[in-house]
Amino acid sequence: MTNQNAEMMRGIYYDGTKAVYREDLPVPEPEDGHSRIRILYANICSTDKEILRGYRPDFQGIMGHEFVGIVDKTALPSLQGRLVTGELNEGCGHCLYCRSGREKHCPERKVIGLSKDGCFAEYMTLADHLIHPVPEGLPPEKAVYTEPLAAALEIPSMVHIDPAKKTAVIGDGRLAFMIAQVLSLSGAPLTVIGKHEEKLAAFEPFAQTRLVDSFHFGHAEDGIDEPPMDRIEEDTYEVIVEASGSPSGLMLASRIIRRQGTIVLKSTYAGKLSLDMSHFVVNEITIKGSRCGPFEPALNLLQRGLIRLPQAQWHDLKDYEAAFASKAFKAGFKIAK
Repeated sequence: MTNQNAEMMRGIYYDGTKAVYREDLPVPEPEDGHSRIRILYANICSTDKEILRGYRPDFQGIMGHEFVGIVDKTALPSLQGRLVTGELNEGCGHCLYCRSGREKHCPERKVIGLSKDGCFAEYMTLADHLIHPVPEGLPPEKAVYTEPLAAALEIPSMVHIDPAKKTAVIGDGRLAFMIAQVLSLSGAPLTVIGKHEEKLAAFEPFAQTRLVDSFHFGHAEDGIDEPPMDRIEEDTYEVIVEASGSPSGLMLASRIIRRQGTIVLKSTYAGKLSLDMSHFVVNEITIKGSRCGPFEPALNLLQRGLIRLPQAQWHDLKDYEAAFASKAFKAGFKIAK
């Protein structure tokens, strides 16, 4: 039964089929071990858009997981009033994965904006151990990029980026922009491959760029088209990060990865993809999935100004349709002043 005296707030609620702007959402109360955060900024990512396409059909609740805000109710004096950001995955705390430092893989995990209420609202609660104070001097409109930057930093923690070997990122969107900058810090020869010349221009200060259509393929014995013999050195890569957000990105990666190379998958999307797995076996290609990453290194890079940030386009919560449809490099919500 709804408490008629409960304080209400605004938010973007996914009802199982579509996003809805509501002003009758109850302000959450933090349970033990949790704090309440007043959300200042929240950014939209590709996963949020995939939810609208059916990526998480069982989810109903407040959307969003990229945020920065101020702790306004907590049992921890060290957090009260602090500007913070936070991680997505809250595990059960006692299973094999939680006990071995793999909380984000807990079978019973709760994920903000995906299986529990997220940050596209005026308030959100989060487990205390997932909250990270923002360093002094780092403004909230930059700190809001911590989560996607942490996801980018997960890649070099999983795969060795050899500074002498050719590396590529497939995708010219927001996450690819973060990933390419992180990989460029290794000094490896880096190429960003995308479909939009105007977007690729943003990558030119730290990477070579190529259009998808610039690749030409022959026919391999295992049935996967790949660059002809005289183009292998030019058109193939030892490590490829697939961050296009489209199934076509993995298909391209499978064609231009070198034999015994590594593909890192960052894209999440609704639907299934059919692949000839024998191609990866015969050519000894490693495929690694990668998602959430370490927050403290991300905050450190942001504080030191080592990552270039695109200008976000801020919207009010009630203008959520325009925010989701925006073609800006990054769009999100400015929720509280």
